[in-house]
Amino acid sequence: MLRAAGARLAATCAVGAAGTHPGHGGATLHQDLAAVLSGLFRRGSDLRARLRRRLILEQYRLGARFLPRLPDWLVDGGTRLLVSALALRRSEQRLIVERNLRRSSADGELSSAAALRRAVRDTFVAYGRYYIDCARLAAASPVEVEAGFTFKDYDNISDALRIGPGAILALPHVGSWEWAGVWLAQRPGVKVTAVVEPIDHPELFAWMERFRRRIGMEIVPAGPRALGALTGALNDGHVVCLLTDRDIGGGGVEVEFFGERTTLPGGAAVLARRTGSPIVGVVVRRRHGKCHADTFPPMRVSRDGRLRDVVSEATQDLARLLEDMIRLDPTQWHLMQPNWPSDREALAARRSGSGATAERK
Repeated sequence: MLRAAGARLAATCAVGAAGTHPGHGGATLHQDLAAVLSGLFRRGSDLRARLRRRLILEQYRLGARFLPRLPDWLVDGGTRLLVSALALRRSEQRLIVERNLRRSSADGELSSAAALRRAVRDTFVAYGRYYIDCARLAAASPVEVEAGFTFKDYDNISDALRIGPGAILALPHVGSWEWAGVWLAQRPGVKVTAVVEPIDHPELFAWMERFRRRIGMEIVPAGPRALGALTGALNDGHVVCLLTDRDIGGGGVEVEFFGERTTLPGGAAVLARRTGSPIVGVVVRRRHGKCHADTFPPMRVSRDGRLRDVVSEATQDLARLLEDMIRLDPTQWHLMQPNWPSDREALAARRSGSGATAERK
């Protein structure tokens, strides 16, 4: 960028008087100076962006190094204080959380404004706790992983692997789901593959990928090649972990989810159809100071019939399973992006100044 700015400056000098007189066919001096200044501003902007990325990476590294040494009461108290303040500033995320809580909570559970505020705050705290747990996992020993985790009905995964060839774990954005993958990767004879959504921070993505590989997890970046890689992993007997409650890339399968039409990713159903591997619902939430996983019986997907029909039916079944998992503790469901068409409509109404309309939807 600096060389480019220098080249533009040299070009300005070369134009000289010709640039100051109209009709010479060259850029004007004002245009050249504007180009130089624009380049310098862009360079400054790029430098700030690099510094921000570096700061984020160092925050993760420091967290992984020092958080395990801090007492739980201090980490929990600090997280609650900081994230509660953050919730007050993130009005759009708060709106999405409120809508998700109304969808997933039992009737009468959020009967007052105060109850809703407490539930929203608890959801933001769960979100902050997820990042704390990720940082702690990066430095946790196998003994510490085992001590911080409980698993209910592990037989459901064992049964799925017996049916085979592999097992597809379908998880919602609840609690600290990565703890389940780490714990499973430590089981003798269990091979774990996880899909990771690339982030706009290559250095942080590489650091997190190294951490996951170090603990025995195979990583497949989400993208066009993921389906082939996951098919191969399942045929090799792997446990494949998929977050299935949000259609990030678009083009998912239309389903009814918490009483509204939306789309969910059809990848789990497609993989089950292709490989014969069952789908096992797994939800990881914090309970009694530990990460706790509940598992659900294996779900078989038919390998007969039209692919589109089979995938549509299986994804709808998965949507119902996700509802059951999320309802175990809706305040730990930290999905903070619009997930239904009505969410996007509500956000648009808020941005246009019709916030009251958004709240009523």
